[in-house]
Amino acid sequence: MDTAEPMAGEKKSRKASKEIRKQQLIEATIDSLAKRGYAETTLANVADGAKLSRGIVNFHFESKENLLIATLQFMADEYAQHWSNALEKAGPSAAERMWALVAADFDRRMTTKRKLAAWCAFWGEAKSRPTYQALCGARDLKYQRTFEDLCAEMKAEGGYAYDADSAALAICSSMEGLWLRLMMSDGLTREAAHKAAIECLVGFFPKHIGREGPIKT
Repeated sequence: MDTAEPMAGEKKSRKASKEIRKQQLIEATIDSLAKRGYAETTLANVADGAKLSRGIVNFHFESKENLLIATLQFMADEYAQHWSNALEKAGPSAAERMWALVAADFDRRMTTKRKLAAWCAFWGEAKSRPTYQALCGARDLKYQRTFEDLCAEMKAEGGYAYDADSAALAICSSMEGLWLRLMMSDGLTREAAHKAAIECLVGFFPKHIGREGPIKT
């Protein structure tokens, strides 16, 4: 009567082991992209970095392209979940939500050197690889529209003269530029980049946001 239990347990264990190995390979791919760049990343050095056999890599992903797509998917999902969580935890006002989104973009968990370098590698390939663009496109659009909605809300409250969509584009583009500077490792620190982004917010929303945070009304 109890024979089904061990079988179900074994199946669950095998599934967990499979997911752990796949994640090991994805993490090793991020490391390789950061160390070697896109062109020089191979299934062999990913396997070596994960301390797994090359057969395991082929079993789970079959090709370098499949592995890279899975890695980009993981990074895109992680980033989207990160800013979504920040938005959910923020206060109810548009200023509090905007402040939380910008802070999330410069959180130390998102701006490690290895992750920034991996993003840079993917961005360098995105123009010629529609699959990469498609993976991030829907999330980028949702992110942009979230900023547009917040800008429109603060415009209505504060009577600002700016166009809400243009302001959102300027803010998002500024943060992307700061990320690029961080990727280039030209001496810009995460803290300084975050401070610069805050200056952008203060310029657009002086009635709502100060350098120390949202202004209480």
